[in-house]
Amino acid sequence: MELTVGHDVGRSVRVGWRGGDLLHYVYAPAEPRSEAPRPYVHPLRTLAGAVVSLYRPHDHLWHKGLCFGISNFGPDNFWGGGSYRRGEGYRTLDNIGMIEHLDFPVLRRGADAAGVVERLRWVRHGGDPVVSERRRLGVAVWADQGAWRLAFETVLRNDGDAEITIGSPTTQGRENAGYGGLFWQGPRSFRGGRVVTATGTGADELMGWRGPWLGFTGRHDGFGPPETLASTLVFRDHPANPGAPTRWFVRTEPYGCLGPAPFFDREYAFAPGAELRLRYDVVIADGERDPVGCAGLAERAGATDLLAEAAGDG
Repeated sequence: MELTVGHDVGRSVRVGWRGGDLLHYVYAPAEPRSEAPRPYVHPLRTLAGAVVSLYRPHDHLWHKGLCFGISNFGPDNFWGGGSYRRGEGYRTLDNIGMIEHLDFPVLRRGADAAGVVERLRWVRHGGDPVVSERRRLGVAVWADQGAWRLAFETVLRNDGDAEITIGSPTTQGRENAGYGGLFWQGPRSFRGGRVVTATGTGADELMGWRGPWLGFTGRHDGFGPPETLASTLVFRDHPANPGAPTRWFVRTEPYGCLGPAPFFDREYAFAPGAELRLRYDVVIADGERDPVGCAGLAERAGATDLLAEAAGDG
């Protein structure tokens, strides 16, 4: 079987293809509490083996490959770094939380897909739980496209008795800093990369762009055939997500990064007992893909329910 799943118990889950790793999902991080420890994917690789993620860059230690976190989660920070407050700027506060893994009700490998169901809890700086989370991940390889698909879903439940206002630094007054949610940072060689939309390509002027998908193409250092010296990632927003199509947080300078930003410029009132569901696809492809190619990958990702197939509904 070409698709493989390995479990380093107490640390990470590895998914591979034809003897090479596609991803390491580190569910028990060992980073300092100041970095808002939470599960992350790194390294993230293409089918050809190119690494397309960066771990703990020196200027943003809390950035970990591909991960999920929110900086403005009521009074708490589940992102890391400083907390932006209106009229005060970034401040170092005793409000850094962590996202703790509880267990894997499902860890499955099928003939064509692999999947994980995970239970987690979000814990405040002082140790009190804030919300519970059920997360699903699915992986499928598209060898005919030189690409593979990672499906991601989180369902957060407000287990407390108070409403949680979810926002971003932009909702607190900082322009074009609407990050929060699923977030990816590319390797250093992706600096100056190309952002791809359905209508063309661009760069940092696309910060805050709204649409159903967004792509990023970057180059790799070294020698090799053309298809191994560039890679493309396409992120797809699910149409059922709040505020869909989403706005996107994207940069090509001073580093390449991308993520759907459902709380970019609008706060979300998370009521007691309510659930918040967010679902995305990430397609990781070898080579440079143009707008037509990226649109095709996004369309294919939306054609099937990979999470139901790979991780089940349990």
